Amino acid sequence: MTAALGIAPEVGVEAVCAAFNVTRATVYRRRKVRVVVVRAPSWRALSTDERLKVLRVLYDPRFVDASPGEVHATLLDEGLHMASVSTMYRILRAQRATRERRAVARHPAYKRPELVATAPNQVWSWDITKIRGPDRRVWFHLYVILDIFSRKVVGWMLAPHESGSLAEQFIAETLAKEGIVAGTLTLHSDRGTSMRSKTVAELLADIGVTKSHSRPRTSNDNPFSEAQFKTLKYCPFFPGSFASVVEAREFFRLFFAWYNEEHHHSGIAMMTPATVHGGHVEKVRTVRQDALDIAWKAHPERFVNGQPTASTPPPQVWINRPIHEVALPVLNALAAGVGPRTPTLRDYGPVSEGHPEGVGG
Repeated sequence: MTAALGIAPEVGVEAVCAAFNVTRATVYRRRKVRVVVVRAPSWRALSTDERLKVLRVLYDPRFVDASPGEVHATLLDEGLHMASVSTMYRILRAQRATRERRAVARHPAYKRPELVATAPNQVWSWDITKIRGPDRRVWFHLYVILDIFSRKVVGWMLAPHESGSLAEQFIAETLAKEGIVAGTLTLHSDRGTSMRSKTVAELLADIGVTKSHSRPRTSNDNPFSEAQFKTLKYCPFFPGSFASVVEAREFFRLFFAWYNEEHHHSGIAMMTPATVHGGHVEKVRTVRQDALDIAWKAHPERFVNGQPTASTPPPQVWINRPIHEVALPVLNALAAGVGPRTPTLRDYGPVSEGHPEGVGG
């Protein structure tokens, strides 16, 4: 290789590789090997004795808790200059004596929540949002619990303030109303104060409900509640502010009745949350399929993709679907050459349910 590198500039790399039976990548890689040149110390550098004197001063009890800049300024005030501030730092780094002296928090690695629901009342998502009151500094707090499989709002409460005790009472009443059996439900939320309160944690532990929290500063870990709040605040008849708690409660009573009973949700095949939550999917799908069949028989030429089929809600609903759950069917389809085009992740459902098309209203 030494000989090849020596004559390569004269005869060319390709000829050298052919003559010595080596690859061009090997030659190029060997060319990039950096030669470390040991340089002699600068004539401006401190001598060994001078460096030791500076180190003794920096380690002196008088300056042990001071920064090099403080030490340098103090010595100048006393009429003494031993070394520059940067030189003091270099001497300390050589001794591995520089570090962060403040008590910096070490945040643990939070686990990514991965929750799946295959039927109603398996995974609930809850959150609290602020609702503007009559004045600038007056806010009401809306507590909402949502079933992620059916998208039904199973419980809501409007209060003038936020607290762990109110959250505990609200969750307990919703669980009792839905008749939740211990060990069958996971309650997911973000890391708000009320969500992580001791009263709520004790309640969930007593009644056998598994609690789950989002990772810090990761809004996509709680996408269903965030999307539901957007549906609420962006709907055409949302007033924006309310004159009183009584007025706000009357509005939300009507809104959530509409949302559950009349609103056709894009994430559940344009069915209403009450339909999916109550187990009436097949009945509604049969009616829709009959209507499509009649239209197909009357004008088949209008359906360019063939006979239409009524959609059904997804059999599984995820919060942070594991990537292998999506990647494996895509790879299998690619290997089998399914379809006239290359399959994409969209063909197999969203990887993250945080996408607005997956959970938006």
